[in-house]
Amino acid sequence: MKIGLVQHSFREDIYSNRARNLAAIESLAADGAELIVLSELHDSLYFCQTEDVDNFRYAEEIPGEFTDFYADAAASNSVVLVTSIFEKRAPGLYHNTAIVFDKDGTMRGKYRKMHIPDDPGFYEKFYFTPGDMGFEPIETSLGRLGVLVCWDQWYPEAARLMAMKGAEMLIYPTAIGWNPDDTEDEKQRQLEAWITIQRGHAVANGLPVISVNRCGFEEDPSGQTSGIDFWGSSFVAGPQGEILYMAPNNSAEEQIVEIDKSRTENVRQWWPFLRDRRIDAYTEITKRYLH
Repeated sequence: MKIGLVQHSFREDIYSNRARNLAAIESLAADGAELIVLSELHDSLYFCQTEDVDNFRYAEEIPGEFTDFYADAAASNSVVLVTSIFEKRAPGLYHNTAIVFDKDGTMRGKYRKMHIPDDPGFYEKFYFTPGDMGFEPIETSLGRLGVLVCWDQWYPEAARLMAMKGAEMLIYPTAIGWNPDDTEDEKQRQLEAWITIQRGHAVANGLPVISVNRCGFEEDPSGQTSGIDFWGSSFVAGPQGEILYMAPNNSAEEQIVEIDKSRTENVRQWWPFLRDRRIDAYTEITKRYLH
């Protein structure tokens, strides 16, 4: 399967961002991409740097203008497309939601981000209600996609549940970056931790992992912090955690990466982690803490 990754920086104007996303989709599809993955909240700047009620203007209902635009992009280019929306579910109720469109433009499913951060520069709890749809793979013409979103990528439980429900790959639209005030050593530790945990999900579950991040510097509109330098580094790992491709950390990139889905079965035969799980001993995993 040929997977297209769209690692972009973004501007304030939504329609400009959509035009660039569409151009990338068209270019990758023309080069043979079958599945194309966009980054998290790819139609706007990362507005969660501040807690500002005016930012709720970015939210859109499903269906709506967003779904019309990306459904048409998927159908016009005959690709499966993974997108990310600030979903307005009801007055006062919003989610950070991934939507998957099939090659004919049909909306095949959505996933509402389950783990919501609340850290300096990443004030997502102000905007997003935690997802309530569970960890369910989305069935498409290319197979069952285990779509998760950004902060979910730090949680092995989320990856495991997707795998146990039959996901054939794990996909993470992402918006993560450095505080420019951090030391270079700290920046490197954070980036390596981010890559390592996701490679671990690939190994533990015997599945490919596709992680697509935004790149570029975005100012903090409030001026209270030094902004976020989104570290790009979008990558694809195979089912043994092997890096098949990694984008640079400081520039836009549109890339096709080929994966062999049949390797999942081979790897799981060699390393039968699912067989050897001690499910009889894991009941306490649902508790918050055990000490």
